[in-house]
Amino acid sequence: MTGTSHPHAAAPHRPWPIARRCCGIALDMGSARTRAWIAGRGVVVDVPTVTFPGTGAVPIQRGTIIDTPGCARMLQRLLTHRLPRFTRPMVIVTTPVLDGVAYRTQARTAVDVLMPRSVLTVPSARAVAVAAGTDLSCPLMVVDIGAHLTEAVLLDDGAITDARRTALGTSDLDASTTPEQLAEAVASMLAEMLRQDRTSLTFDALHRGILLAGGGALRPEITDHLTARLHVPSRVVPAPHTAAVRGAAKLLQAACGHPSVSVSFPPTVRPF
Repeated sequence: MTGTSHPHAAAPHRPWPIARRCCGIALDMGSARTRAWIAGRGVVVDVPTVTFPGTGAVPIQRGTIIDTPGCARMLQRLLTHRLPRFTRPMVIVTTPVLDGVAYRTQARTAVDVLMPRSVLTVPSARAVAVAAGTDLSCPLMVVDIGAHLTEAVLLDDGAITDARRTALGTSDLDASTTPEQLAEAVASMLAEMLRQDRTSLTFDALHRGILLAGGGALRPEITDHLTARLHVPSRVVPAPHTAAVRGAAKLLQAACGHPSVSVSFPPTVRPF
């Protein structure tokens, strides 16, 4: 019937309530790619990490912010026009586990260009575990294989108890660096963690199986060698290359849903 609708017809899709309560951004800035999620809109940015296209200027290398002003210009270019006017977003940023203090400080300076109301940080490994929906009450080993950096992180009850990193990633694979060598580097990190652990946490986590994330987890020539070398179960996170930003988005939803977000407070930096 023209001009009328059935009283039981499905209501049109609306943005998540979180988008009305809190303007938020989940941000994962890697050496190769930067990904951002805006509340109510999903992943809206997945682009190479460069200050400006065509310049070749890279503000982040091997998990370290080497050009903070350049990183700020990148964020301004990518995100400011996507935010509602006259809003101050809550921002949650994933960070490498090792060298995290310096990274958080530099990331906070760069994110200031977005005029955030608050900035939360979360270790990438924990964000990956959240994205996977893994039970964090049990020991968990997360191996995040990125383009220029690979981290192995032991979580217990969601907290980091040990971590190792190697400055190798998928971008290093060529005739001189093979998938077998990358898998061997990961195996060496895990063996060192197991050897130095005075508890059973590392053993329990490996017995449970490792959780694989990052772009390297999409490459069977890496994961197959790793599984064969370790002789332990392994599980790849769905869409492993975006797991960190999706986990950060889940944590952002939880933070935005907290009653405290309705209270005005000055910009701060807090670990999640």
